[in-house]
Amino acid sequence: MPTKNDTYFRHLKSGEKNYKQSDSGGLFMLVTTTGSKLWRLTYRFDGKQKLLALGQYPVTSLADARIKRDDAKKLLAEGIDPSVNRKEERRNARMARANTFEAVAKELMDKFKAEGDAPKTLKKKQWLLDFANKAFGKRPIAEIKAPEILDALRKIEKRGRHETATRARSTVGAVFRFAIATGRAERDPTADLRGALITPTVTHRATIVEPKAVGALLRAIDGFEGHAVTRHALRLAPLVFVRPGELRHAEWAEFDLADAEWRIPAKKMKMRRPHRVPLAAQALAILRELKEISGGSRYLFPSVRSWYRPISDNTLNAALRRLGYDQTELTIHGLRSTASTLLNESGKWHADAIERQLAHQEANEIRGAYTHAAEFWQERVRMMRWWADELDRLRQHGRVIKMSA
Repeated sequence: MPTKNDTYFRHLKSGEKNYKQSDSGGLFMLVTTTGSKLWRLTYRFDGKQKLLALGQYPVTSLADARIKRDDAKKLLAEGIDPSVNRKEERRNARMARANTFEAVAKELMDKFKAEGDAPKTLKKKQWLLDFANKAFGKRPIAEIKAPEILDALRKIEKRGRHETATRARSTVGAVFRFAIATGRAERDPTADLRGALITPTVTHRATIVEPKAVGALLRAIDGFEGHAVTRHALRLAPLVFVRPGELRHAEWAEFDLADAEWRIPAKKMKMRRPHRVPLAAQALAILRELKEISGGSRYLFPSVRSWYRPISDNTLNAALRRLGYDQTELTIHGLRSTASTLLNESGKWHADAIERQLAHQEANEIRGAYTHAAEFWQERVRMMRWWADELDRLRQHGRVIKMSA
């Protein structure tokens, strides 16, 4: 049992030379000529005499020094060198301090950029991450717990932005999963937040699906008196029903008018998969007319201000406003729902062919693999021809002709 107490070590005085005063089990105090009192532990590892610093007295008391000594002895009993273990702990601590949430998030954003995410998508992801960076971006990612993430998300919720909060949770979770994969975190705490946030009310994009209303819309587009490039974009949109960004950024190099096909590269697609659009005769006629107008540009629909940039993301919706359709009635994206609804209601086409033409991600991975391989291409070619003819009929009569499968 130790016979010396804290009072004994407290009263030790400095001398002309540094000297040691032993306690027990290899623990001793080194008293320097300047009056410093330093705890040290001598031990043997792999046949070598070694020394471990345990702190400075009185910040580290005698009781604390003995606990540290005993901890070191336990490591030795397990075949671990206490000095090496300490260096490892300090290295891990330095890494933890360097691996902040913000730093890991930046790495993930760099990965997204290298994988070809669209600038608009990157901007949205960064915007969501900025909420998290403001709250805990400087914290080591391995130390962040679910309650502090929830606190940050609830600040978003308090502003009535429930959908933003839900998307932010998903994006923050992606950062944690990236950290796990790269060895800088052990788990994703956002998994503990399921059910903790207010479920957002889904707002569907405004669209028109009533046949007579669709016919009226097509006639209104035909009468559009704005810029010719915008008019052709409005005419082509319901025939191909791609996403607005895919339409705006369409390039002449992607079109094979001889084979009646538009091939959209994966980097432009939301799901990052290449997409093929069969072109009906009506679409080809519009494209040939448009070629006379914008054939000298890289883009089908160049901006009025610059021949080298596509029209803005607001151009087509603004054109719909000019035609008398406000944002609660119709958006250019809503034309996809128009096509989906009427194609399904016709009863003529396989649901997977419609979904593939809409470039929707198949939820079932196995089924999706077969769908991707077959693509229902020949059926899609027939479907797009039928759809173009159906739009002509709706333009004239405003009615859907239901056909048996």
